[in-house]
Amino acid sequence: MKKGNGKGDELMASNYIRFDWAMKRLLRNKANFAVLEGFLTTLLNEKIVIQKLLESESNQEDEFDKYNRVDMLAENSKGELILIEVQNNNEYAYFQRMLFGTSKLVTEYINRGEGYDKVRKVYSVNIVYFSLGSGKDIVYHGKTEFRGIHQGDVLELTPFQKQTFKVDSVSQLYPEYYILKVNDFNQVARSPLEEWIYYMNTGDIPDGATAPGLDEARQRLKLDKMTKEELSAYYRHLDNIVILRDNIYTERAEGRAEGRAEGRAEGLMEGRMKEKREMVHNMKSLNIPLDTISQVTGLSIEEIKSL
Repeated sequence: MKKGNGKGDELMASNYIRFDWAMKRLLRNKANFAVLEGFLTTLLNEKIVIQKLLESESNQEDEFDKYNRVDMLAENSKGELILIEVQNNNEYAYFQRMLFGTSKLVTEYINRGEGYDKVRKVYSVNIVYFSLGSGKDIVYHGKTEFRGIHQGDVLELTPFQKQTFKVDSVSQLYPEYYILKVNDFNQVARSPLEEWIYYMNTGDIPDGATAPGLDEARQRLKLDKMTKEELSAYYRHLDNIVILRDNIYTERAEGRAEGRAEGRAEGLMEGRMKEKREMVHNMKSLNIPLDTISQVTGLSIEEIKSL
């Protein structure tokens, strides 16, 4: 689906629809839940059944956001909330955005007056097509643990809490985060999760892929099943993503060039100031009057005294 052009990833059509477009147009249909359920089952390593989709932030406010990201909020058969977001371009505060998204769900999906035992479990699944943070892996999992600062032990639930909340650890009560750095995957898929990431990265599904949900994706996410109007809209979507990425690349290149120019100017000024400081020290050592040093260097007497 994509090829490098030296500036940004230039997308090109493959046999299957991009995952973000599928989330916008196809996976919200209950008949296609099996695709999303398969992906989540593979990622979370437990059987996921989607009961319904809930209101998310998909009504983006501007044209950039419209193509830059897409999100979906699902409720599974256990009443847990799963927020799935695809982000196409860099956002420096994305970690905080993830935190804000889960915090918002925690507070919005509890009724006023209900006890804290009614707080819902939240999963935040983030599929990013940019380099987020600094790390060598392609999939990261974050969860909350309380570890003793003296003994190093992990704080556990009591037997009563385990029975009441039907979980085994404190971390299972808190939001969990998954980050899939799709663009960093450039190898042969060797696991079900890597098969999904390969599809998200390339838009292709290998014939031998057996990960849950990919067989349904083969059947329901083919380009040749789209109408002419749908294909036109889809290709416009791809073109807009390319334009957005190219614009961001250009802005960064210009910013780096300006930074280098400013750096050279600042370096030149610093060099001149260093010469003046050395000159002042030498003239001071010769007991030359301060007013004379000021006339020679152009520095004020107060500046000369401070050197």
